[in-house]
Parts: sequence; C-alpha cells; structure tokens
Amino acid sequence: MNTPLLEVEKVVAGYRPDLPIVHGISLNVGEAEMVTIIGPNGAGKSTLIKAIAGVVPISSGRVALGGRDITRLPTHTMAAASIAYVPQTANVFTTLTINENLLVGASSLPKAEAQRRIELGYENFPALKDYRHKKARVLSGGQRQMLAVARALLTEPRLIMLDEPSAGLSPLMVSEVFQRLKALVETGVAILMVEQNAKAALAISHRTYVFAEGRNRIDGPSKSIAEDPEVASIYLGAGGRKR
Repeated sequence: MNTPLLEVEKVVAGYRPDLPIVHGISLNVGEAEMVTIIGPNGAGKSTLIKAIAGVVPISSGRVALGGRDITRLPTHTMAAASIAYVPQTANVFTTLTINENLLVGASSLPKAEAQRRIELGYENFPALKDYRHKKARVLSGGQRQMLAVARALLTEPRLIMLDEPSAGLSPLMVSEVFQRLKALVETGVAILMVEQNAKAALAISHRTYVFAEGRNRIDGPSKSIAEDPEVASIYLGAGGRKR
C-alpha cells in the first residue's frame, strides 16, 4: 500500500486521562480502502474511532489524515479536515424529514451546491428518495443508517468512520447497507468501520484489525483474518499474539 490516508500511531485514549481504554493502538487506512475493526465487547473499538473523531480525549500518540496532524482537532472541525463520523445511535434527527436531515448536513455549503450533493445522496441511496418529505422516525433501522451515511457524505469526506452500522438490523438489511458501503468505496471514499457482525464485515472489507483489551492483536487481509483460528480464541477471551 502507498502512503496511508489515515495514520494512527500508538494512540492512548479514554474518557479519563488516568483510566485509558485504548492502550497504544496503531492502524492505517489507504485511499479508497475499507478497513474493519472487530473484537470482543470492551476491546476499545468504538473508543478508538471516537478518539480519532475528537469525541474522546487522546492522552498520547498521533493521528494524521493525508499527512496532516489531526490528533487534537475539535470535533466540529473534522468535516473541514475531510473526515466524517457516523455514531451507532442517535445519528439522525427523527423529528425532521429526510430532506431536512440532509439540508442540515449541507448547511455550510452554497445553496446550489448543497442541492446538487443532496440529489447525489438520493442517487447513492435510492431507498431514501420516496421518503424525502417524511419524518426520519418512520424509517427502518437500515434506512436510518443509510440516511446517516448520506448526510455524512455531503461534505465529500475522504474518510468516513462508522460505528456498528449493522446494529439491530435484519440480515437482509445488513446485506443492503453493506453493499451500499462497498459501492461507496468504489467511488473513492475510504471507510473505517467498527463492526460486531464479523462475518459480514470481513466479506466486504479489504483489511481487518482485531482488538482485545484495548490493544492490537491481529491484523491483515480480511480473507486471512476470516480463516484464522486465533480470532475465535480472542472472541472467547483467550487473548492472542500481538502483531
């Protein structure tokens, strides 16, 4: 891989400086690459991407995007730095319509450009088009995830980070959401995704990192990770070798 788009180097992070959850994790994501983070509950997966997004404080280490240090950028400036973060829950405004949700995401853009990008969002996620004037609360879980991603893409980020995009979805909807994400990568967007549905995530991502107890344990091409018997032992709490 060429110079990574996202570089995370020995990051230590947590909600309290004296009680880190992430212990020196390093990873990278290339341009137009989908990278998955898996691991048992409490492994630090969500904490890491929240730290990258500026939601959780970083005690030490470095995060760079496109060679630019973004380690301690305020969360509200991340869009300007070409990075987007979609949390697992509360990721849409349920009292607003789908179109209003998208207008909020495009509020920093000139009106004509905002409308162009919103229409592109409907093209990328056609399941939303028929609902554009309905309140977001009527959407299914999968449709809400699509709306959250569509809104995040309005700023045309180089990297989008997703926290458990399949949470609470039916198998059919998981497949649809993941195929949409795969299609986005083909347009040039890089994705870093935390996911508990390891089988489905490994099937569509290029590379995978396996975390345990706030540390890197295994990483490599997703196909090889899917076939690695040590991954099962990590999920069962047996730990694993560090690479």
